[in-house]
Amino acid sequence: MPTTKQQRRRALELLEASIDGCTEAIMLAYGFKIELLIELINAGFATTSIERIVAGGRRIEVTRLRITGAGRRALAKLRWPRFSKRSRPTGEWAPSPTANRL
Repeated sequence: MPTTKQQRRRALELLEASIDGCTEAIMLAYGFKIELLIELINAGFATTSIERIVAGGRRIEVTRLRITGAGRRALAKLRWPRFSKRSRPTGEWAPSPTANRL
């Protein structure tokens, strides 16, 4: 079973990959628990909006989740923990300013 950190990363990656975000039903279908979704929202990593749509001739309300800027930054840290703000690579990796001169 994936750890909470892995689940959080997977959820944020899914939200990031979706232009319009994902509905709560889609997130639950992917196996995410409602508690994890609430955690992402309370942490400011995702937002929700309620939308009214017509499905099968009936009007229904769906909850859509979208990733926030803070969620994108948290996802970057989850993907690349070595390069967090404190341990960002220094300029020593940058090419020399004279490297392009012939």
